Amino acid sequence: MFPRVSGHRSIELGLPGEQRARLLGFVLHGRKRATAGLLAEYDREGEALEHVGEELALLDDAGQPVAWVRVTRVELRAFADVPWEFAEAEAEGDTCIEDWRQGHLAFWTTVGEVVTDTTPVVLIWFELLPRGYSPV
Repeated sequence: MFPRVSGHRSIELGLPGEQRARLLGFVLHGRKRATAGLLAEYDREGEALEHVGEELALLDDAGQPVAWVRVTRVELRAFADVPWEFAEAEAEGDTCIEDWRQGHLAFWTTVGEVVTDTTPVVLIWFELLPRGYSPV
């Protein structure tokens, strides 16, 4: 089960440490507006996909919320079919879709996932909610 904050699901970006801090910074400074996950992770955790309008706590390494985001779009795509539009919104420094694929394949392989061209990927677009926001 994904961690909950005030009854709401949360989202953890990347691996704890430097990577998570960097990705959180991208979100907090308005650069990063999307993230990707593998459908297999949702299946293992018994979680439903995020839905448009859902508010998620953005967690730091200590599991504490540093901000809240609202989901604006969700798509399920095969790894090979992830569009450049998404990679641009993810804003992690990729210069083309092949860079995005290589970087994400390396990440998921590092954490023990097997990814092929047909592996289902969950694409989540979001907006950063105002500083100090707290869900009702």
